[in-house]
Amino acid sequence: MWLIRITIALLLLFGLQFYFLKKLNLSIKNIFKDSSDKKIKLFNKIFIIIFNLYPLFLILLLLYSLFTSNSRLNFPEGSLIDIALIFPFWVLLFIIVQSILFFVIIDLISLVIKLVRKSFREKIKKYNAVISLLVVCFFTIYVPGRILYDYNTIGISTYNFVKNTLPDNLNGFKIVFISDMQADRYTTEKRLNKFVSLVNNEQPDLVLVGGDFITSTPNYINLSAEIAGKIKSKYGVYSCEGDHDNWAYRWDTKKSLTEVEEALLKKGVKMIDNDNITLSIDSSKIRITFITNTYVQRISNSILDSVVDKSNNYNLKIFLTHQPRNFLINKAKEYDYDLYLAGHTHGGQISFLFPFINLSPTLIETKYVKGVFNFGNLKAIVTGGLGMSIAPVRYNSTPQINVINLIK
Repeated sequence: MWLIRITIALLLLFGLQFYFLKKLNLSIKNIFKDSSDKKIKLFNKIFIIIFNLYPLFLILLLLYSLFTSNSRLNFPEGSLIDIALIFPFWVLLFIIVQSILFFVIIDLISLVIKLVRKSFREKIKKYNAVISLLVVCFFTIYVPGRILYDYNTIGISTYNFVKNTLPDNLNGFKIVFISDMQADRYTTEKRLNKFVSLVNNEQPDLVLVGGDFITSTPNYINLSAEIAGKIKSKYGVYSCEGDHDNWAYRWDTKKSLTEVEEALLKKGVKMIDNDNITLSIDSSKIRITFITNTYVQRISNSILDSVVDKSNNYNLKIFLTHQPRNFLINKAKEYDYDLYLAGHTHGGQISFLFPFINLSPTLIETKYVKGVFNFGNLKAIVTGGLGMSIAPVRYNSTPQINVINLIK
């Protein structure tokens, strides 16, 4: 199965760069009639080498792992690897995909005009070439600039949750919701401290976390717990379990989760698995349900039914889980929860510019990528989080902290 996936991925990469270079070469030749074929071929060779070094390195690493029977071989880390292989690949890939998305639009418009006005064929050919080249030039500047912006910026999104029956002592109560801190060699101590500092600046009454304190390896468990322990909240910091919290040790998910939970608890952060807590705020009560539904541990209907709170004895009911799933949202709505909170999506992490919509691979998994979604009286909030996975970059997906003000 993995061999088929690798083959498909390689064919897709080949097809993307072939189409991109062909379109770019045609545009250059149409605009600059005296352009040198030798220079164009040299450019193509350099582009292909730089773009394919990282995939080739991964293939060689995989083959070495197979031939040496070392199934736990780790990818080498270091600044040189990042600068020479990883970042050039992702930047070029985004430039290619972004350009192709607009090439398709340009070609479709050109085709329609050619069919309607055949006399415009030569003019359309030239305009197509000029616009296509401008598209490539724009994204060559925009893509790395946007990646740097999303790496260094953290946005704060504020929502007012209005409930008519809210008691007076909860009016103005502030909940800060975060997720996916994912400490690793890219989400460094500096980034994490900046994230937590912005959380504390909001002076929250309560902080809820959607899980994923690490990305992988046990090397960052203590760091993530130490930084999370700096969060200041009047009524505590609570989290559900996340996918990556299980993957410190890829071959021992139970050990991973145990070490993450213990490290967090030592720092005053409670990670709760399929259970409820009640916070007493003077005479008012907030009920929080923590549901564990991850790639490692899928929740069964029987467990879900036994955990959800079916009563209406609380002034506010919150349903907290890692992934935004339809069946969980429906369950929260069915039992009159006020808020459904989830992370997991990284706000799309990679979102390509396209007319009227940001296209993200995350849409394959869920349409609830980031923001507020209303389901009757239930308000679902999906946060963009801070960290990254698969690709060590964000693109058109600025990290996010969510502030929820309770309003009567």
